[in-house]
Amino acid sequence: MSSPNITVIDYGMGNLWSVLSALSYLGSNPIISSDPDEIVRADALLLPGVGSFRRAMSSLKENGVDQAIVEAVKSKGIKILGICLGMQLLSEGSTEDGTTSGLGLIHTMTDKFSIEEVGANKIPHIGFDGVWSESNWPLFKGLKNISDFYFVHSYRLLPVGLNGNSATCNYGIDFLAAYEKDNIFATQFHPEKSQTNGLILLNNFLLQ
Repeated sequence: MSSPNITVIDYGMGNLWSVLSALSYLGSNPIISSDPDEIVRADALLLPGVGSFRRAMSSLKENGVDQAIVEAVKSKGIKILGICLGMQLLSEGSTEDGTTSGLGLIHTMTDKFSIEEVGANKIPHIGFDGVWSESNWPLFKGLKNISDFYFVHSYRLLPVGLNGNSATCNYGIDFLAAYEKDNIFATQFHPEKSQTNGLILLNNFLLQ
């Protein structure tokens, strides 16, 4: 049974409708909030996002949402799923528009694809692409070892030196397509736009 109280964090930079629709379809009861007190009391958190890392962190800091997320995840053990920019915000920081510190929940930096890395591929990386994972990992239970998910991004995390499970995608270079460790889950792709595979992954998160 899915979580009755998953709080979708609203900081003005996420595609909330698609996420809410997917969660509701799975039988969840999502709550939208930018209230730090509600975030700390949540059963589960989802951090979506599109756009600028620097602007997103500025927005999260305006009323202490950044601190509430860290407290909820690190001190209270509340599970969180970061999607796209939401995943990047969980990292130590990003080089977008100058270096900006992130939430520090995933211990690696976010950086932009370079032309040298992607070769003939275009930046941004847009469309469905294969993600390699182990099918017994919590997020990927019931999925094939290589499953397609939908991406829209120019920045990414490299799967270097991380503890936990790291699913990867190759776009000229291997990058971190998804990550899971304890109560921290993240996807660079958009599960809410990834059809059946995305719904399976979201439901796996809800069931953790």
